[in-house]
Parts: sequence; structure tokens; C-alpha cells
Amino acid sequence: MKALYAQQNSPGEEMTFVFQERENLPATRDHEVKVQVRACALSWVDTKLLSEIKLKKELVPVGREISGVVLEVGSKVTFFQPDDEVVGILPLDSEESGVCEVILVHEHYLVHKPEKVCWAEAAGTVRDGLRAYTALHYLSQVCPGSSVLVLDGASPFGTIAIQLAQHRGAKVISTAHSLEDKQYLERLRPAGEGARQPLVARVIDVSHGKIDVAESCLEETGGLGVDIVLDAGVRLYSAEDEPASKSQLLPHKHDIITLLGVGGHWITTEKDLQLDPPDSHSLFLKGATVSFLNDEVWNLSNVQQGKYLDILCWSCGVLTAQSIKIQLGNPTERVSSA
Repeated sequence: MKALYAQQNSPGEEMTFVFQERENLPATRDHEVKVQVRACALSWVDTKLLSEIKLKKELVPVGREISGVVLEVGSKVTFFQPDDEVVGILPLDSEESGVCEVILVHEHYLVHKPEKVCWAEAAGTVRDGLRAYTALHYLSQVCPGSSVLVLDGASPFGTIAIQLAQHRGAKVISTAHSLEDKQYLERLRPAGEGARQPLVARVIDVSHGKIDVAESCLEETGGLGVDIVLDAGVRLYSAEDEPASKSQLLPHKHDIITLLGVGGHWITTEKDLQLDPPDSHSLFLKGATVSFLNDEVWNLSNVQQGKYLDILCWSCGVLTAQSIKIQLGNPTERVSSA
């Protein structure tokens, strides 16, 4: 039985992927579940985070979002039985690779997969659903009447965030990085309710670099600013100082601060965000906040394990109700069927 691992011998070196032959799995321990993997999402391997929390090793397991069938349960497992269909995210310290036929998982990292959800959708959606719910419920508490800006809304994560925000009664604005993305967002409608108003109140096409995102958002909100901003990364420097590898389609951090309304919430995925004193002063005058979206925080602490499992259940439950449309297969997150 083979499993997929990532290998990076030295900092800055390009990562390589290797299949390793595995011996037979050890006996299932008290709280472990033996799962036959049916689908696995190949998400980004954050070697820097693993190094910071002292979990970096020569071979890093690849594929943490899995769906499959329970083959065997430990003597103290209470949530599952053999033949149950499950979905979950393997913990950061897991030795198991999701790209494998059979794996062992602690029961507290799995939830039941709804019957009407296919294997690939379950594995491909669980992390983006976790991130969207964390951002809009725990970090910003989206509510009816609020305005939400979702940057790069046509991405798999953006698509779920848009629909969750609209489902909570918010007015959604989004940016598109291409004409195809713009057309996709304009066609989004609430599922199962016939022809209605689009989910996105305004789509801002930034592909040509000619449209000012801050100006467009202020115009759409009558000059009041946006209540919640969910970014997909930001530019920290001016165009001439920005590294060539950084996407010029991302808004500048000053644009985000400008378009934030009073009491607004900026949820950022930029782990190296730097704010100068004038930036902090602007946020202070608006009474606005900045929160960092790190979906791994649920796995780094077991204090709120119950909430974490509830979010995983929600991520799959919305698919059962067919209230959320999803996208699979963006360049950094692809789904592999086992």
C-alpha cells in the first residue's frame, strides 16, 4: 500500500513529491477509526507553519481533507460504526497521508458525510467551508443588512463565502480577476428558488487594473464603507516596490482601510501583514478591527473541539440542502479520487 509525501531537503528548495510503500497498518487503538479513503483534496502544504510549531520533518504527509467509508472502529469509539460514510481533515501532526487506500484517524477529526453528497464534493468543500464559516461567523459575525466585500469571489473559497454571507442576509460585493470570473459571479443565483436577483450586488472587474476597488465600494455603499472585508491577500507595497511574484490584481492595504466602514471588520489571509502607525490610526478613528484567518487554529487547540466539529458538519450539511454551490479544482487545491 503506497502513500504520498512531500519532501523538501533545504529552505528555498522546490518541493518534490514521492510515493512511499507502507507496511500494514497497526491495530486500531481505542479512539481510532480505520477509513477506506474514497476521495482526497490536495491542498497547500504549509511547511513554514509546520516548522514554527516544531512539526517539520523530512517527509510530510500530503492530502489532509478526506472522505471515505469506516472499515473498523476502536473499542472506545462512540460516534461511528463500520460502513459509516465520513469526511474530515487530518490534524497537522498526523503521520497519515490522505492519498492512501486505508488510514487511521482519531474519531474527533471526522463527521458523518451526508448521503446525497458525493465523495469528491465532501473532501473538496470541507476546508473552504471551515474557512468561510470561521471568517464570517466567529471573526466578524455577519448579520442581516451588513455589507460584505469578498475579494476574488470566483475562487472555491470565495464562492462559498459569498453564498454564506448572502444566506445570512448580507449585501455582497466581490472582485473578479478575469472576464470569465465576472460572468460566473453575475450568474450566481440562490439555488432552488428560480430566477431571482444575483447573489452578488456588484462585481468589480480588476483584471485590467483600471478600476479603483475602494471607490467602487464606497459608491455602492453610499459613501458609508463596507462592514466586512474578506481578502485573498493584499499588496503591502507600492507597485514599483512590489516583488514580481506578487499578483498585481490584489488591492493595496490602504485601499482596504479606505473602504472599511465605521466599526468594520477586516478579515485577512495575509500572514505577514504590516500596518504602519498612520494605518493603525485610520483604523482607530473608524473603530475598525483586523482579524487573521487561520483555519488551522482549530487543530492547534482542542479547547473548542465541539465547535470545530459543528462547523465541519455545517460544511457538508449545506451541500445536502443544495443551498450552496461549490467549485472544485483551482490551481492550488485539486481533488484526487482514490
